[in-house]
Amino acid sequence: MSIFNISVLSLVFVLSCSSGDSDSNDVPTNLNVDISIIGSDTNNPNGNGSGTVVVSASANNAVRYAFRFGNGDQISSETGTTEHTFLQNGTNTYNIAVWAYSQSGAFINESYSVDVFKSDEAFATLVFSDEFEYEGSPDNQKWHHQIIPPNNGSWHNGELQHYTDREENSFVSDGSLKIKAIKEQYSYNGSTKEYTSARLNGKVAFTYGRVEVRAKLPSTAGTWPAIWTLGANVDETGNYFGDQYGSVGWPLCGEIDIMEQTGWNKNQTISHFHWGDLNTEEYMDTGGETAVAQASSEYHIYAMEWDSESIKTYVDDTLVFELPNSTNKPYNHEHYLILNIALGGNLGGDVPTNFTEDIFEIDYVRIYQ
Repeated sequence: MSIFNISVLSLVFVLSCSSGDSDSNDVPTNLNVDISIIGSDTNNPNGNGSGTVVVSASANNAVRYAFRFGNGDQISSETGTTEHTFLQNGTNTYNIAVWAYSQSGAFINESYSVDVFKSDEAFATLVFSDEFEYEGSPDNQKWHHQIIPPNNGSWHNGELQHYTDREENSFVSDGSLKIKAIKEQYSYNGSTKEYTSARLNGKVAFTYGRVEVRAKLPSTAGTWPAIWTLGANVDETGNYFGDQYGSVGWPLCGEIDIMEQTGWNKNQTISHFHWGDLNTEEYMDTGGETAVAQASSEYHIYAMEWDSESIKTYVDDTLVFELPNSTNKPYNHEHYLILNIALGGNLGGDVPTNFTEDIFEIDYVRIYQ
């Protein structure tokens, strides 16, 4: 199976335009406009059905910008970036007008024509799945074992394990994926740990969609299972395909914790968001929690629904938390999915001395757009 790359396609226009009546020395010059159709790729050049575009403009000697989408009102922006969602269903051609203004009000402007796809049918297309109807190691066309910690040191949050790519720690059998945490001395790159586990990065980069993971969680104290995403532009742990690294660090890449379970309360799960404000770089976080009965003995569906307006997380049909989305959050670009169990650390807590092993069992993983 091929690796999916669901990405934003940027249409870049570089030009110099006409101006209003003013001293020519005061007129902005070299208007550059980038129009990104969200979810656009070679198979879906007009977008993923959200109808959303992000427009960024820059010009010499400009102090503010304005945009008009179709026949709508002019929208002002000091930063030169704005987002707009078209509401008409189907693929339609729209006019986007852009102005760059100087301090005195002199301007240059240009118009662009773009085709954008909009659909009210939410999350109808399956873009990635693993039903685990095979035996042995996880499919390496769909999953990457991340075993190298940041800077070849230890993992974050005081975690106690080494991650491995061995079948002892992750394997598929009887229709499900098992990620197993084991108490054993294991050395990697000169460091010896008392526990091993596995961290699987999904080989799909996607912007917006619905993620579903049907899973049973470990029951033993000290275990910290998680279903989460990172921005695909992260450089610190960004080898999600094994050979790719991004350009920004955490938290500017954005993190979505669809599900985490602490090591000391196995009757509830947490959903949390960590990000850096794209304008101020200030660290932000928020989230919620919900009770989950029989989380270890019964399957539950842990899900996320993500678009340009909000990110919602669920356990089965129960809403856990909703985060409003916006252009100053790093949740309008590609993310990738991660499944893992950590031992100890911030949310694992103390590992009992009699711990031997425990399993995070996943029935299926599905991503829709």
